[in-house]
Amino acid sequence: MSSLSEKAAASRAALEGLLARAEPGRVAVAWTGGKDSTVALALWREVLESRGLGPLRALNLDTGLKFPEIIAFRDRLAREWGLELTIVRPEVDLSSYPVARDKVACCRDLKIAPLSRALREADIAVLITGLRGDEHAARAGLPFLEERPDPPHLRANPLADWTEMDIWAHILERGLPYCDLYLQGYRSLGCMPCTHLPTDPADERSGRDQDKERHMAELRSLGYF
Repeated sequence: MSSLSEKAAASRAALEGLLARAEPGRVAVAWTGGKDSTVALALWREVLESRGLGPLRALNLDTGLKFPEIIAFRDRLAREWGLELTIVRPEVDLSSYPVARDKVACCRDLKIAPLSRALREADIAVLITGLRGDEHAARAGLPFLEERPDPPHLRANPLADWTEMDIWAHILERGLPYCDLYLQGYRSLGCMPCTHLPTDPADERSGRDQDKERHMAELRSLGYF
């Protein structure tokens, strides 16, 4: 097994390789404000700063149902790190939308469709995620690079072989910021209707809506992270 320092070095090296595939302006981090994507953002920031390159671009999916603490953390860190942040919102009226009634349809309309639109409009060639292969069976064996068709782009998963413990160790070692909700016991953060405190200490995502979790493979096939 690799040490955390070896994993971090390998992740940075893999991210550096993206510079041969696309200009930095066509690379963005899918930044949710959660712990994992914040580590991915920090690693990409290190790569760009080491080369004297920019901009540091990020896409944030704001469904209108996020925790206020996540939104506040997103806005604060965007200012502090000078992010070129694109906030992506769904084109639906939440006042009449049947939120979380059909989990696949809800994620498709509030997350997947807006993300596809944003990738086209922002001309993103590479999207860096904070996905880890160990957090869900549908993400097991996650490769570093995935080709996605709609629109055509590459997904880069630099944390594919990291664990939850690796993430927190790196955050604490590097003094990286994180959302206050983690101090309240949350371990995986999504939209408010589908996120609660974890019920199983052995399962990081036990605080996520389990109906949605059962459809993760289908959601990923549609373009979900």
